[in-house]
Order: sequence, then C-alpha cells, then structure tokens
Amino acid sequence: MVSAENARNWMIYGANGYTGALCAEEAVKRGLRPVLAGRTAERIVPLAERLGLEHRVFGLGEPSVTEENLGGIELVLHCAGPFSATSRPMVDACVRTRAHYFDITGEIGVFEYIHENDARWRDAGIAAIPGMGFDVVPTDCLAAMLKEDMPDAHTLRIAFKGAGAKMSAGTTKTMIEGLGEGSAVRRHGRIERIPPGSLTREIPFEEGAAELAMAIPWGDLATAWYSTGIPNIETFVYADPAQLRQLRTVSRLAWLLRMNTIKRAVQALVGKYVKGPNEEERQSGYMLCFGEAEGPGGNTVTRRLRTPEGYWFTVLATLAGVERWLQDGLEPGAQTPSMAFGPRFVHTIEGVQESASKTA
Repeated sequence: MVSAENARNWMIYGANGYTGALCAEEAVKRGLRPVLAGRTAERIVPLAERLGLEHRVFGLGEPSVTEENLGGIELVLHCAGPFSATSRPMVDACVRTRAHYFDITGEIGVFEYIHENDARWRDAGIAAIPGMGFDVVPTDCLAAMLKEDMPDAHTLRIAFKGAGAKMSAGTTKTMIEGLGEGSAVRRHGRIERIPPGSLTREIPFEEGAAELAMAIPWGDLATAWYSTGIPNIETFVYADPAQLRQLRTVSRLAWLLRMNTIKRAVQALVGKYVKGPNEEERQSGYMLCFGEAEGPGGNTVTRRLRTPEGYWFTVLATLAGVERWLQDGLEPGAQTPSMAFGPRFVHTIEGVQESASKTA
C-alpha cells in the first residue's frame, strides 16, 4: 500500500466504464485516491460518492475543456475506448498539462502513434505507456524475456487463451472497430494485413497439449517490435474449428463494418446488451499465454504464463504501474510496459505463474 505522504493527484478517465470502475474500486482498497472522470455524470457521480472520491465530468471533444479538467493531475489512467477515437485527444491534453499517460488499449494504431511521437512526449517530460492491461502486459513481458533468452531471434510468436472469460461492452466495441481491417502479422519489420482466419497454428498453451489458434491483430505486433526489435512477429488466439469457420464466413461481410453508420449501429447494440464478467467469473477465470522465439538454424526457446482473468489482470497491472510511478517516478517518452518497468514486471502481479523456459 502506498503511504499517504506519497499520495499524488492522478485520474482514472472512463471510470464510468466496466474496467475503469473496477480500477477505481480496487484503488480505494489499496489506499489510493484517484480523481474519477468521464463523459456521463449519471454514472460518474454515484461511483465517486460511493467511494468518497473527487470527480470531474467532461468529454474529449473540446481540447480546452479537456486541458482545464486535467488541471493539477500528474498522471492519467485512460480507460475510455475505443482508443482509436479517444487516445489522441487525451494524450494531447496530457502534453499540454505535463501529465503522464497510461491506457489499456490493445489497438495497433494507438501503439504506433504513441511510439512514432516519442520525441514529443520526451520534450513535454511525460511518459506515454499504452497497453497497461492484459493488452499487453503479459505478452509484452514474455516477448522481452524471450529476447533475453535468444538475443539473435528473428521470429517471435505470441499466443493466448482464456478460460471462463467473456468480453465487456467496451472491448467488444473496440473489436468491432477493427474487424473491417482483417488480421495482421509483422514481416521484416513492417505490419502486413492478411485475411481473417487465413493463418493458423497449433499452440501448446500447456505442456504436451497443442491446440488450434488463429492469427489476430493483437497489440504485440507493435509493442513487441519496440520492446525487442524482432522483425517477424505473429500473434494468435485459441480458436476451435467451429469458431474459425464462423469467422471466415463473417469476414465476407467485413466491408459492412468499414461503413461508419453500420459500425456505430452495431456498437450501440453492444453497449445495450453486452456485459462484462461478474465477480465470480473474474475470480475463477484465467488466461494462458505462450511465447516462442526462433533464431538461426531453427533453434527455439519458449515460455508460458498463467495469469488471472483478463479484466481482473488489467486492474492489477494498471494499479501496479501507478504504484511504481508513485514510488519511483517515470522516465519520459513512449514506452511499452516491459520497457518502463522491466521484462519481469509481470512477475510482480498477484496470481501470475510462469513455466520454466524451454530451448529446442
């Protein structure tokens, strides 16, 4: 727990959302006192009053309004997606107010924008660290550790599988935002788009038990590149054959989701009907992460992680990052989680277990 004398002003923006509210509740249990903020007074105000926290209500459409509401704030934990629409106005305001920036995105475009503008954040004296949740702390740390294991690796494969997990409305909306673009891989240092479901692989999420997984445009296609410099990266998620067939069928209609009117209509339905996991599901669920680095001669090294359920892990990881900032400060510039806090940051998070690395 952080002592009172180390307390500083920081904000959870999007505290009215599923993950933001969980972060706020857990922060209070740890003795932290964030300012809660978001666009919707009818959801922010009751939460802030229940937790005894300061609140601010504002949207991100007017830069001057955003900047005014960040007055006195030293770090923003940005939880309001889809981040393709919300990250730039928030990080721009952080530059003007000299506030550090965390978010919980998994969107490749956001990672690329943050890292391409590293000099801007350095000039402002702020750290910009996107992906401080399950997207992408465990897999980014896996990538960095595998790079240590095999410094001359030329290929990296990252995969994950959820057990007892389901998605919140915010995550579902973010996925819809990117469905029209298909899947992706990184080849020779460049991100290349591929058709959904076109690349599959058998992944041993647990020792001796390979399972079907399909390539997806997971954030490590960006973050692992910045963390390791490995030029060829593929990211996978577990998929049973029926799911894979369904995806390939649905992908034929992906062009519809490139139309903003259709996309917004589907997202509105998601916001109305989709709910995230309840407390029992968060406590009983878990995630399995697998990483493999390949070097010259086809030599490989692998690592595996088991983490808490993805949303609960996100709460634990973001607050661990906030506590590290309160204790040690932050270096300015664009960083991945493993760059900011070290490859073994994931080991400091409650409930994370790692299998021994294996070389072949």
